Amino acid sequence: MRKWFLAILVIGLMLSLVPAQAMEPVKIGMITTLSTKAGYLGEEIRDGFQLAIDQEGGKLGGIPVELLVDDDGRKPEKAKQIADRFIKRDKVKILTGIVFSNVAIAVVPKVVQQDVIYVSANAGPSLLAGKGCHPNYFNVAYQNDNLDEVVGKYVTEAGFKNVYLLAPNYPAGKDHLAGFKRYYEGAIAGEVYTKLGQSDYAAEIAALRAAKPDAVFFFLPGGMGINFIKQYAQAGLNQTIPVFGPAFSFDERLLQAVKDAALGVKNGSQWTHDLDNPANRQFVAAYRKAYGRTPTLYASQGYDAARLLGSALKQVNGDVSQMDALRQAIRKADFETVRGKFAFSANQHPVQDLYIREVVKDADGTYTNKTLKAVFTDHSNVYLKDCKLD
Repeated sequence: MRKWFLAILVIGLMLSLVPAQAMEPVKIGMITTLSTKAGYLGEEIRDGFQLAIDQEGGKLGGIPVELLVDDDGRKPEKAKQIADRFIKRDKVKILTGIVFSNVAIAVVPKVVQQDVIYVSANAGPSLLAGKGCHPNYFNVAYQNDNLDEVVGKYVTEAGFKNVYLLAPNYPAGKDHLAGFKRYYEGAIAGEVYTKLGQSDYAAEIAALRAAKPDAVFFFLPGGMGINFIKQYAQAGLNQTIPVFGPAFSFDERLLQAVKDAALGVKNGSQWTHDLDNPANRQFVAAYRKAYGRTPTLYASQGYDAARLLGSALKQVNGDVSQMDALRQAIRKADFETVRGKFAFSANQHPVQDLYIREVVKDADGTYTNKTLKAVFTDHSNVYLKDCKLD
């Protein structure tokens, strides 16, 4: 009997020395745009997010994670199908990555009702900031209007009094022009909405020329912006009518395509690679080393989204079934942002500084953005009053 007791004791001791089974990775589903002429926007978000994971050896906040990525092709219906698959088949409890606001509006309200967290790394439509807000929806990037509000204020202070407006005809386009007009105090020479994905702007440029504005403000992200800026310069208008816009139309990859046509353009942003804080210096250097290019605004947002989620996963020890605790942890935003400082407003969108940047050519001939000054500090959004969160 004594021998049996000793044998059991030894076996128990040996089992206690065997490492516990490795924690199952937390699955994070990324729905983003990787095809079409806007595909590089999703690539940047994905690469920024992945960099944060790689820096922790496959973890975020010390918690193993698995990033599932799929291309929505800029199509709302396809994005909804991907979301359904991630949630039902892969049991994903955290989603992120959508680039375009019309896609976000189609996907987010449905997924957050299924007790799934959605953290936006880009799209910030007014609907989801206002009456469509939800405890499971967070935006780590901006509210759509923000980067236009800063330009509207700057253009007014610079003395421009008759501005022509141009944007695609979809929710973000309307949000962006509304944001500009909120802080712009002059006259509107024209307000034109183009087809989403449009490539030929000859008719719009002709109408713009005829209107004789003293400046142009446009929001045309990705390939749309490349085509417009090139055609605007080919028409010679960049020499006589200055152009302004949000950062989306002047990101680092877009500038390499349009080159001199964008030099001198002022644009609004909440981030630039030259912001002087430790987290940003580290991020920019690591991104350049990993991918061989300077990160865009989209990459910085993907990176911050990952770091935000890492801070929350750490606080719940990777247990995403603790939804109340997970929401509270995300809301705390206890992470080092590349923007220097970051907090969530009551409708779970950023409170942050907003800057004016200028497109320049650096010493080695690379086209890039240079931060000029902060126009707003600790800026939130105007839709707080429409959001009722418990």
